[in-house]
Amino acid sequence: MAHSGPMTDWRKARLPVIAFLAPATIIYTLFMIYPLVDSIRLSFYATPSGGEAAFVGLDNYRTVLADPDWAATFWNSFWNNMKFFAVHMLIQNPIGIALAGILSLPRLRFRNSYRTMMIMPTMLSVVIVGFIWQLILSPVWGVGADLLDIIGLKSLFGPWLGKEGSALITLSFISVWQWVGIPLMLIYAALLAIPDDLVDAAVVDGATHFEVFWHIKLPLVFPTVAMVSILTFVGNFNAFDLIYAVKGALAGPNFATDIMGTLFYRTFFGYQLQLGNPHLGATV
Repeated sequence: MAHSGPMTDWRKARLPVIAFLAPATIIYTLFMIYPLVDSIRLSFYATPSGGEAAFVGLDNYRTVLADPDWAATFWNSFWNNMKFFAVHMLIQNPIGIALAGILSLPRLRFRNSYRTMMIMPTMLSVVIVGFIWQLILSPVWGVGADLLDIIGLKSLFGPWLGKEGSALITLSFISVWQWVGIPLMLIYAALLAIPDDLVDAAVVDGATHFEVFWHIKLPLVFPTVAMVSILTFVGNFNAFDLIYAVKGALAGPNFATDIMGTLFYRTFFGYQLQLGNPHLGATV
């Protein structure tokens, strides 16, 4: 009986933990883990025309990665996705860090107004964003050429969304414009959590605002920057909506904006004369 007290207390303390974690764990398992595991299982099967699903091992992976009819499309979408991610990683996140640093300046006026304007695009529908930027960049009725003409750069304007060499980078910049508020707010929140004593001590020692940010604040928010980088990677490889809204399922021109999301859509659900293949879709 002497040992039953601590054991009973431990079990009682564990019950609230289980009660709080169980709902989230069950929901995450049902809607995330199970579909992922089932997709992996599905990728090892194939369904002949009019037949039943049969186990084919790694044949679907060989088809996607090496078959002449599939490999070029897969690797094109993969490298396009890597370029899409690189633009967000090298442009969006540094801009978010810089803007968060500016917003954290102690004497900045209208801080709340700036913060609201920067976060507003993230609240817009991707379809609306795509439609607006199509209008702005249209060579026929867009205002892009007029805006560049104001600063003497009208000669640089072109049908950027219609050229193979510029369509993907243009869509990447549109996506950066919409989502830069996410890393901005995460890093801004981390900057606000830094103790004022550290900043005050550096200012007393003669450090400038930039030196305080570069040598004190930025190293302290590196864990948040790392988390933002992971979210950027995951988000970009799940990207689909902007490409689909602006360029459609074929991700034109000539698949120049095709990424893994649009390839998955065409493969899994089919498009025009291409029948859907859930097994190859799961492989993708």
